[in-house]
Amino acid sequence: MALPTYHPRIKICCISTPQELALAVAAGADALGLVARMPSGPGILPDDQVRRLAQLTPPAVGSFLLTSETDTTSIIAHQCRTGTSTLQIVDRLSTGSYQDLRTALPGIQLVQVIHVVDERAEEEAHRVAPHVNAILLDSGNPGLAVKELGGTGRTHNWAISRRIRDGLNMPVFLAGGLTPDNVQDALAAVRPFAVDVCSGIRTNGHLDPVKLRRFVQAVRAFEG
Repeated sequence: MALPTYHPRIKICCISTPQELALAVAAGADALGLVARMPSGPGILPDDQVRRLAQLTPPAVGSFLLTSETDTTSIIAHQCRTGTSTLQIVDRLSTGSYQDLRTALPGIQLVQVIHVVDERAEEEAHRVAPHVNAILLDSGNPGLAVKELGGTGRTHNWAISRRIRDGLNMPVFLAGGLTPDNVQDALAAVRPFAVDVCSGIRTNGHLDPVKLRRFVQAVRAFEG
């Protein structure tokens, strides 16, 4: 029996204007990342702009709120202010539970970011996985004095990400340092459900149509 064809999805993160949103959607993005207040990193938007972009996102395309809030009461309020279809939680929960989020936000998808600093990411991913809809593996470092919670432009150890992906029966997104030139290597190494890109398709901070097109073409052409 032939194996199922592998069709990785594409999430374009750090969308900051209606023009960038339109570019990403036209290129074939399956989801868009909208970055709210963060301790560091690119693409940070005020909540009213996140809400406006979420409203402009076509129904077939996911709108992800990247929130750095860590208590569930603040996370719930943040999602209600912005109206996205998905919550991307970029730090660990400090108070409350994922069930609190599900009860308060029915129909909203929960994606927990796991920062692959070292092998401990595997344990964290397995602990969180039963409570969320997807895991996103990134290259930040929440342990720094100024937390890095995404948008670093760095790759991480894809062997760890592959072990996490193989051990979980759920969608796993891969982020961190992806570019048009390395995304096929990343797909071969990890075989994620989706790839997530920000800085790798930007020039001088702006979404670059040429890099965007090359990235999407590389993903769509991948044969693994």
